[in-house]
Amino acid sequence: MLAALFIQGGINALRAPEAHAQAAKPVLDAMAPAVDKATEVAPVDQRPDDELLIKLDAGVKIVAGTMLAFGKFPRLAATALAATLVPTTLAAHRFWEETDPARKQEQQIHFMKNVSMFGGLLIAAADTHGKPSLGWRGRRAARLAATQAGAMTGAAADVTGRVTGAVHDASGKVSGSARQAGGTVAGLAAGLAGLAPAAGAAVSSRASRTGSDLSSRAEEITAELSRRTAKARRRAEKRGAKLQKTAEKRSAQLRKRAAKRLDRTTPLTARVSAVGSEVAHQAGGLAKDARKRAHALTH
Repeated sequence: MLAALFIQGGINALRAPEAHAQAAKPVLDAMAPAVDKATEVAPVDQRPDDELLIKLDAGVKIVAGTMLAFGKFPRLAATALAATLVPTTLAAHRFWEETDPARKQEQQIHFMKNVSMFGGLLIAAADTHGKPSLGWRGRRAARLAATQAGAMTGAAADVTGRVTGAVHDASGKVSGSARQAGGTVAGLAAGLAGLAPAAGAAVSSRASRTGSDLSSRAEEITAELSRRTAKARRRAEKRGAKLQKTAEKRSAQLRKRAAKRLDRTTPLTARVSAVGSEVAHQAGGLAKDARKRAHALTH
């Protein structure tokens, strides 16, 4: 129903463009500079005459009115009709220029009618038929994207922290095992050195040499373990920093890679334990041999 008046007006304008052009001459003259600028940009040779502008306006009213009547792109059609209604109202219903009171009142009523229609077209242009507007959907999508980005960043930071902690724990365990093995070897060597004087001069000399050899070997093993531990720690720190840089892009693969890297420290720990056990076994055998010889000399 709202579109019927525009379709009828467009048809009447196409039938008598000269009369409509004469009535709209004040508005067309006022719009002449804007039309000239548009003509310079548009791919046309010359400025269209007033009758052609009236026909274009009538065509827009007929097409947009038909689209609005059949519900095809109603928001776009209502916007186009609202745009054509402004120059039509200013051209056809200039009540402020009328001198006859009756004529002035009639034109004023038509002017207010067009203003009301303009408001209805604006409502139709903003109507979404119960669907969210584009602005609301854009803001909602932005909020969801920001929430997901924050969640992914937090998860990546948590995984990075866990990986770094696991690497530091592994380095600490290796270093502690090395220090414990070195202390055990040194204690056994000191015990052997304390037992040697009671066994006599020969046994004391051999025990001293044996204790010195064991001490030297223990120091070498301790130095080697310390060096390997420092190297393993530096390697673990470098790998932890590399994992931290790539955590946000590959957070799904960090746990698997961390497990593989932690497994690499297990052979070193096993080797340290084996070396400590071997040294302790050799020290125990030497101590037992020294006690037997001391017992034999005293008897």
